[in-house]
Amino acid sequence: MKLKLFAAAGALAAAVTMVHAAEPAACRNVRFADVGWTDIAATTGLASTVFEGLGYHPTKTIASVPITFAGIKSKQIDVFLGYWSPTMDPIITPFVKAGTIKVLATPNLTGAKYTLAVPDYVYNGGLKSFADIQKFADKLNGKIYGIEPGNDGNALIKKMIDGNQFGLGKFKLVESSEAGMLVEVNRAIRDKQWIVFLGWEPHPMNVQMKIDYLAGGDDVFGPNYGEAKVFTATPPDYAARCPNAAKLVSNLQFTTTIENRVMMPIMNKEDANKAALEWLKANPKVLDQWLAGVKTFDGKDGLPAVKAYISAH
Repeated sequence: MKLKLFAAAGALAAAVTMVHAAEPAACRNVRFADVGWTDIAATTGLASTVFEGLGYHPTKTIASVPITFAGIKSKQIDVFLGYWSPTMDPIITPFVKAGTIKVLATPNLTGAKYTLAVPDYVYNGGLKSFADIQKFADKLNGKIYGIEPGNDGNALIKKMIDGNQFGLGKFKLVESSEAGMLVEVNRAIRDKQWIVFLGWEPHPMNVQMKIDYLAGGDDVFGPNYGEAKVFTATPPDYAARCPNAAKLVSNLQFTTTIENRVMMPIMNKEDANKAALEWLKANPKVLDQWLAGVKTFDGKDGLPAVKAYISAH
């Protein structure tokens, strides 16, 4: 009889432990990828802050887009919040077809755009479309400014140049980084020089500078000025391995307004997690959706835990 009682007590203790330890210990480390863009720094900062409030240990790896996808395939990266479609489609499609990357069905951001842009005085000077670029080759010094090597947008520009599309065969793609490109754009605006560069929204460039997006690039960046949706990518078995963490990841929904606001201090050299924390303090309502059905790492209600964490920091 005593043996049966001990066995029953042991089974009950094990069941209680299972309720509170919802995931394996390895799931506590949530490994994000960041391709060096301010918008991805913002969304990753927001997600990381919420994970910290739940008792997880989020980390971030800075990597190019191809290396990020390879990292997800090898399960060295758990979450990437910055799969821009359609521009990244050619890079990610082989991984998806091979079953080594899972793309969540619902985008985490809609209403984005990604295409070539110019300062307003250049646009008003007659450079309003992709077809106009070659007309002003001299003023542009035969250059189009992109961001980091390996970036999908750069690849589209290079393909356009290599194919002499819009008569741009003699142009040169200038690769650097988001920050490096913006330095060149700001310098050009200061001196009223002509420049064509890779622009996108959400991004503070849309409120900090007077810029216009070029028409006619549908065959390169997609219709409606490179209208984009941003998706989340994970290893295919992530939800099975770490269901609670994956639930939060699937709940994350952003807007261009949210991202523009969080990006502003990041552009001014503030740490992304700090910028995210300050925004969440001022806008806690978003947590209701993000934390629906989500527990802390040790199995408690997620929403009050994260609110307490944010208010204490």
